Amino acid sequence: MKLLIRAPLSSKRIAELEENFNEVIYLPWTDTGKRYYEDEMIQILNEYKPDILITELDQITKKVLDNYPNLKAIGDCRANPANIDVDYCTKVGIPVLCTPARNCQAVAEMIVGLVLDFYRNIFPAINWVKDRKWIKGTTPYYLWMGHELCGKKIGFVGFGAVGKTAAHLFEAFGCEISFYDPFVDNYDKNYNKCNLEQIFSDNDIVSIHLPVTDSTRNMIDYKLLSLMKPNSIFVNSARSAVVDSKALLKILKEKQISGVILDVLENEPPNETDLEISLFPNVLLTPHICGATYEVKDHQSDIITYNLLHWLNNKELEQVVFNKDVLNRR
Repeated sequence: MKLLIRAPLSSKRIAELEENFNEVIYLPWTDTGKRYYEDEMIQILNEYKPDILITELDQITKKVLDNYPNLKAIGDCRANPANIDVDYCTKVGIPVLCTPARNCQAVAEMIVGLVLDFYRNIFPAINWVKDRKWIKGTTPYYLWMGHELCGKKIGFVGFGAVGKTAAHLFEAFGCEISFYDPFVDNYDKNYNKCNLEQIFSDNDIVSIHLPVTDSTRNMIDYKLLSLMKPNSIFVNSARSAVVDSKALLKILKEKQISGVILDVLENEPPNETDLEISLFPNVLLTPHICGATYEVKDHQSDIITYNLLHWLNNKELEQVVFNKDVLNRR
C-alpha cells in the first residue's frame, strides 16, 4: 500500500512507517507553508494515488473524496479533525484517525506561563525597564508587586487531556483544582467535580477547555461570566466560539473581573471588532500559539503512527478510530 504524508512527522516514525508500507511519500505542508484546498487536494491525490493519507491542515471535503474515491483511511494530526468532512468519510466507509492530546503539554505549560505573567506583571515590568523608566526614586518592588499562584482556586470547564495536564501543573504550585465535565468520572480525588455555576462563582481562575459543538457554542454567556469574583481571571485557550464574545466584552467594560487571558479570537486573523478586546490593559492576548512547540511534532508522530499501525493490524479499533460508526460497515 502507498502512504502520502502531508503532516510534519519525525524521521524516526517515517522510518517505521516505511517498514510497513510499500511506498511512503513525504510532502509535509511545512515545506511550503501551504495547506491544500479542494482543487489542489484532488490534484495531488490523483497525481500520487495513495491508499492512505496523513494530513493536518488540508481540506478533505465531499468533493475531494468523490473525485478521489480510493482512500482506505485518513490520518489527521489534530485532536479534532475539523479540516475533514468526517460524516461523509463515515458514509463512504473511510476511517479517520486523529492525534488526541498531541499538544496538551504545550497548551498546559503556556497557560501556566500566561497566568504567571498576569499575576506578576512580568512583561509590563520588563518593558518598564527597557523604556528607561527605572530611574532614581522609583520603587519597582512595590510598583510591580503581584500575586502568588499558591493557594489560588482554579476551575476548568472541560477536563480532557489539556485540562488534566494543566491541573497537574497548577497543583504543583499549591492550587486547589475543580472542574466541570459531565463526561469525566475517573479523576484525581484531590479535585472537585462541580457544576458550571460553582466553577464560575467559586474560583480565582476559570480556564476553558471545550470543543465546539452544537451544545457548547456560546455556552459561556453573560450569566456565567457575571458570577465570577471581582479579582478573578478568565482564560480561554480552546475555541472562541464556545464563549459569547459580546458578553465577555461587556464584562470587561463593566470591570467585573480582574482580567482576561485569550489565545483564540472569533476571527483569525482578527478584524477590528475582535481587536477591541485587546485595548483593555487587563487583557493578555496571544495569536493562537498555546499549542505551538517543536515537541508537538514528535507527539503527533508517535500518536498517528501508533494509531495507523493498529488500524492496519486490526487492533484496538474502537480506541484508534475517530468516527467509530464506520466500524459498523466492516
